[in-house]
Amino acid sequence: MNALIFRMAKDGVAPVESRPDPEKLVKGDPVHTSWDFEERDGLYAGLWQSTPGAWRFHYEEWEYIRVHEGRAVLTCDDGTVMDLKAGDTVVIRPGLSGVWEVFETMLKDYVIRV
Repeated sequence: MNALIFRMAKDGVAPVESRPDPEKLVKGDPVHTSWDFEERDGLYAGLWQSTPGAWRFHYEEWEYIRVHEGRAVLTCDDGTVMDLKAGDTVVIRPGLSGVWEVFETMLKDYVIRV
């Protein structure tokens, strides 16, 4: 495999499981699984999956997201509500806060710039 180009696919990458911090949990018991492909110089990229549930979030970084499957709703503290479903592409900028609720297990790819 060429180190300068690669496909972001789960094959051959060890998944990392986590859950939201208990103090941020709003509903359910969501399990987050990530397949991390890039972690260097403040840039992170990979695949992320979550089972249904809801938790509070606050972004201190910039993130590009492309949803592959599932459905979630971001309800932002400023009143903005964004429905995310397969095929959607969004950019989240630092400072965004609110509640992230997954209704159908979601798989997205991400690129984060710190």
